[in-house]
Amino acid sequence: MANKTATIHLRIEPDLKSEAASIFKSLGLTTTDAIKIFLHQAVITGGLPFPVITGKPNEATIRAILEADLIDKKILKSDTISVDEFFKGFVDE
Repeated sequence: MANKTATIHLRIEPDLKSEAASIFKSLGLTTTDAIKIFLHQAVITGGLPFPVITGKPNEATIRAILEADLIDKKILKSDTISVDEFFKGFVDE
């Protein structure tokens, strides 16, 4: 086993630390365990081990995601209705 010689000091909001620690405890982990898991996963994946959402998607993005989902589920076919026709009544325009 490697020697544990590095220390990380982190300043974080008390409420965030408390809420996270509570979640980790329910999983049988300490905050230190969770941080170690995060660091190992970052090394394994070569980056952040989860997608980062930088903001709320705009309407065009939402439409594209939903259209792709409909196509994937074969609900929307090119010879039936358009995406705009499908979304009439669902989205305020």
